[in-house]
Amino acid sequence: MTQKHDHDCGCGITPEHVDHARRRVLAGAAGAVAAGAAAMTGQGAAAATDEARAAYADPETPGLPQIDMEIDLKRTALVVTDPQVDFLSEDGVTWGVVGESVTEQGTVDNIERLFIAAKAAGMPVFISPHYYYPHDHKWQFEGTLEATMHGIGMFDRPGPLDLTGFDGSGADWMPQYKPYIEDGETVICSPHKVYSPAQNDLNLQLRKRGIDKVILAGMSANLCTQAHLYELLELGFEVAVVRDATAGAKVPEGDGYLAAIINFRMVANGVWWTDDAVTRIGRAV
Repeated sequence: MTQKHDHDCGCGITPEHVDHARRRVLAGAAGAVAAGAAAMTGQGAAAATDEARAAYADPETPGLPQIDMEIDLKRTALVVTDPQVDFLSEDGVTWGVVGESVTEQGTVDNIERLFIAAKAAGMPVFISPHYYYPHDHKWQFEGTLEATMHGIGMFDRPGPLDLTGFDGSGADWMPQYKPYIEDGETVICSPHKVYSPAQNDLNLQLRKRGIDKVILAGMSANLCTQAHLYELLELGFEVAVVRDATAGAKVPEGDGYLAAIINFRMVANGVWWTDDAVTRIGRAV
């Protein structure tokens, strides 16, 4: 994928910079993803693989109370974080670090199954996207993953009022999601800028619809999805996370998906498989 930057835009990110940074990220993660590279297709699967279910299985004897969430269609919404090319496609700039997890969880197809179920049930759907504009590249400090995302041109757009080059770019929706996101009914929130929805209007949009229960999915597990979980819980929402409708980076520093699953179990009101979530949504009609 070619990221579109003008040398005079002031962001300091040139195509050469993006290509160099992307190669650096891919090279650093090569050892972590080599085992699963041959099986990657970028299209996901209908469900998590048997190997993935076994690797991330819940404990046979849980040590914590088993909490759950009931769906009330008048009060429940599906929220999807970052259902975008840069996270979920082989063409995305992060595929080298998230591709193995996306593939083994069947994340791409599982997110689509949630869209289909929610639309069929008349459940409101909200998208919390991630965009970076040239002025975001002028921040004076940033964390590790912020620096990485900025360095590889992730989610870049030429400006908040400019859609030049958006279609098919890394910031665009995955193509198979467009019928659900662009149907005139889905609420597309303003972009979050780091990980959580603290800086966008997701909370306002949910509250204005009378929503206080959220089914949460999207990318990536231990970053934006987890941060949305924490923020929504702090704001008084009940939140169930769909565990195989998300995925995480696998890098020498660790397995982001495993880190997220541990925290999901500890704080969420429910941790569901896509099969379970789809069944629950259908029964709520």
